[in-house]
Amino acid sequence: MSKLIQKSAYTFSLCLLVLLLATGAFAQGKGKGGGGGRGSGNAGGPPAGRGVDRGHDNASSKSGGRSDDGLNNASAKSKGRSDAGLQRARDANLRRADDDLRNHPGVPRALHTNANDLRAGYQAALLRNPDLSFGNYVAATRLSQNLGSRRPNITRDAILSGLESGRSLGRTLQDLGLSERESKDARRFADDEIKKAKKNK
Repeated sequence: MSKLIQKSAYTFSLCLLVLLLATGAFAQGKGKGGGGGRGSGNAGGPPAGRGVDRGHDNASSKSGGRSDDGLNNASAKSKGRSDAGLQRARDANLRRADDDLRNHPGVPRALHTNANDLRAGYQAALLRNPDLSFGNYVAATRLSQNLGSRRPNITRDAILSGLESGRSLGRTLQDLGLSERESKDARRFADDEIKKAKKNK
């Protein structure tokens, strides 16, 4: 009888031990992500559904797109060209200006300057606008001389700034206060003066 009791007690203790071990293992598995807790899935990795470039996305959204706009604007202003490409444009325009000055020595005199000063002024303007043609620089100079006494805001620099922003000569003069008709007449008059100056050797 005592052996039966001992055997039953041993079996009961063994079952109780197995039950306790099983319960502990189940609780531990649930806490470590087996059931979808905090550490489940991609613990330690990036948030689900987002890649390594999420910092760029955040920068764009938090700045209201300004970071993207800054990159686009920088590219737009140089038309996507490298510094070397911009310098090539300046050099090509300056060579054409040299040819124009050599072939038409009367132009500087009509602008009340000399060839060296006119060339130096154009070269400085090319630093701001590599695509500025010599013809537009000469026209801006003459227009400012013709209009400046009556319209002090119409300076050569103001006209060149308009051209740099992509506006035409006519649109720039209208932005500076002339009517469409006044702008057209002023450009025609300056153009006639320049043409006459080119005929003078």
